[in-house]
Amino acid sequence: MTATLQTVDTPDGPFTIVADADGAVLASGWTGDPEATLARIHPTLRPTGVREGDTDAAGAVRAYYDGDLARIDGVPVRQRGTALQAAGWAALRRIAPGSPLSYTAFADALGSPRAVRAAASVCARNAPALFVPCHRVLRGDGSLGGFAWGLDVKRALLAREAAT
Repeated sequence: MTATLQTVDTPDGPFTIVADADGAVLASGWTGDPEATLARIHPTLRPTGVREGDTDAAGAVRAYYDGDLARIDGVPVRQRGTALQAAGWAALRRIAPGSPLSYTAFADALGSPRAVRAAASVCARNAPALFVPCHRVLRGDGSLGGFAWGLDVKRALLAREAAT
């Protein structure tokens, strides 16, 4: 399978998208390094070839940064993982902008209130960042916790979402 790779300039730095032939985002993140983005894709979904080009998802990224935060919700994504991970990624897409959850509340939303570490792992293994908004999950004390693309980016995303 050949995928399309596109890097978009954002206020938070370059944002690279890898999309399959159907336009579903396989991975994305705040980097100009295609290899860093490709490495996040599950091995069974990893493309055998990549070409640079335009993706439909890039328009949603631009709209998000222009204030249309809901535009990312309609972008198709494709990930592979356990049943808990799949449920977690779907649940992440239901967290409203400006209303972040704690890892504990996220675990509870998954039906496993004591599985806080598993909930954190769902976020850590999320490949299509922004489109599956794992940045909307925080530590119980309200601190940022981790984020694959850096805490400065996570902080900026949350501030942008809180302001609208």
